[in-house]
Amino acid sequence: MCRIFTICIAALLAGILPGRATPLATRSLSQLEQRLVEIDAELGQLAHYSLRSGIGSIGFRSIPHETANQTEWIEIQLDQETPLDEIVLVPTIRRDTQEGFQADGFPDEFRILAGTADHLSGTVLGEYRSADGILPREAPLVIPAKGILASWIRIEATRLSQRAFDGKHVFQLSEVLLFSGGENMALRQPVKVSSNHPERADSAWNVRYLVDGHTPYLMDAAQGLQSVAYASPSGKQPVLALDLGESVPLSRIHLHALEQSDTVPQAFAGDLGIPKNLRIEGANQPDFSDAIPLLETRQESVNDTGPIMMWRIPETPCRHIRIFDATPNTLDPASNTSRIGFAEIELFSKGRNVALGKTVKNDLPPRGRALSALTDGRNFYGNILPVRDWLNELARRHALETERPLVVEQLNLRYARQKATLHRMSWLAALLVAAVAFTILIDRMLRLHQIARIRERFAADLHDELGANLHAIGLLGDLAKDAVHSPDELIETVDEIRALTERSGAAARHCADMQQADIFGKLPDDMRRTARRIMADVEYTISIEGEAMLEKLKPRTKADLFLFYKESLVNISRHSGATKVAIELNANREAIHLTITDNGLGLEGDIPSSLKRRARLLGGHVTTSTSESGGTCIALKLKPIKFRFRN
Repeated sequence: MCRIFTICIAALLAGILPGRATPLATRSLSQLEQRLVEIDAELGQLAHYSLRSGIGSIGFRSIPHETANQTEWIEIQLDQETPLDEIVLVPTIRRDTQEGFQADGFPDEFRILAGTADHLSGTVLGEYRSADGILPREAPLVIPAKGILASWIRIEATRLSQRAFDGKHVFQLSEVLLFSGGENMALRQPVKVSSNHPERADSAWNVRYLVDGHTPYLMDAAQGLQSVAYASPSGKQPVLALDLGESVPLSRIHLHALEQSDTVPQAFAGDLGIPKNLRIEGANQPDFSDAIPLLETRQESVNDTGPIMMWRIPETPCRHIRIFDATPNTLDPASNTSRIGFAEIELFSKGRNVALGKTVKNDLPPRGRALSALTDGRNFYGNILPVRDWLNELARRHALETERPLVVEQLNLRYARQKATLHRMSWLAALLVAAVAFTILIDRMLRLHQIARIRERFAADLHDELGANLHAIGLLGDLAKDAVHSPDELIETVDEIRALTERSGAAARHCADMQQADIFGKLPDDMRRTARRIMADVEYTISIEGEAMLEKLKPRTKADLFLFYKESLVNISRHSGATKVAIELNANREAIHLTITDNGLGLEGDIPSSLKRRARLLGGHVTTSTSESGGTCIALKLKPIKFRFRN
């Protein structure tokens, strides 16, 4: 009983009923892989779909319809009001050439009602539509009844599906089982239907086959060893007798049919070993002096037999059981070819098989197959399960086999994404390596360029600053000679030479990065001082406007501007032969203009390279032209763009 409820709960949680499965897209890759392992492990523990072959009863079929929107119903009457735990609908099975075995004529939309004699309208236990995804299937559909008290159950199909062979819309079912605990309360109960397809009396379609306990499946459990069923030799048939060890109240009998053969097609129609007139008696005395009939049934056709034949009987206390064929034998026993045999005999008392493991005897000398196979709890496929457990395992298998391809599909999608991501990451890694290499190359080139610029600036600074200073020292030396007889003037000139020498030393120490050297004061003062030194023997004028703007220049810009100015004066002093020089510096937000005009010999050829180089370092533009006096006019235009100013 505990196993039954465990399977029911697992079935509900795992999605036997449609719409209960957890969305797979929300699960992680590891969860999907773990889920696939769990599915495969659980499938290995569940019963298999093994379908019976040969001929036999099929089940119920309604009259055919041309359209799907038709209503057909089945109503099963119970002996009394009974609490129901579960309803199992077993579909009629067909073989599809494309999809394999599938339900045939199982309704697309239906509902299940349960009621009592006092509640004729009933309570809806479940309602299912096409979108619920219960089809396709070959497994039973398990529906929880939640312990509802019922004396009747109705299955109402409101939209029919097509049967395969002619496309007509019908309502077909192989079996309906109503479980209260482990008991199938629908077994061989009266059934009412809305319509019944007209068939011959011996047809495999009949409403009574809906509750005869015969399903299209063979009980093929996933566990247990094979047991070869007992079958008597031809001739006189034995009486099978069991001693249960004590008197117990019997309420249900299961006889498992003899497996016919493992060949295809099978050798017999399916009734091999089943007595034509089966009689089962119970007694409490070993000589059966107090025998009571428990079951007597006559086999009219092969449709009356199935893999498991089940009967519910009035509860009868007994200890001894005997099973035999009650048909009078008028033939010579030697010529009698009939046989009696079963895969298993199950006798139930309070839901428990009390025949399990009991000794079976007969009234013939022992020969042929062992009688112990009749009560060993196994059949040709392994262990024999309780019917409810078995059908739940088939339903559970359907749920897992429906889920498994979805999990595999999602895993393949994730693996494809991982592969694509890995591919992209490989490309990104390659690009990153290339970018790093390119960055290193660019950095090296920039460093080389920077070194070149430093060398160029070093040479320019060394040339412009020290060269100009040495030239000024030379001029001051000449002035010192002329002032040898004027001590005050001589001392002043020597002091100038001394200051200029110290400045040259500082410039030499810092010429690689002169903007960091504290060798300049205010740019206008330095320009005036330099003009006085270099233009010592020349008449000159100097005009500076926008001194506040000049102070906002960055140190490097001021240094370069000053060195350009100094180099221009040195060139005029050395080469022009000028006697007059005019210097104008105008600075504003728009531009800085430096103009130096002389009345010398004029400029021969292009602009001196030292001035071009300094203008380039400044980022300015230098031009030369002939002045009105015939000399040279040097003009530098520098736009004070943002990076040339200090914040």
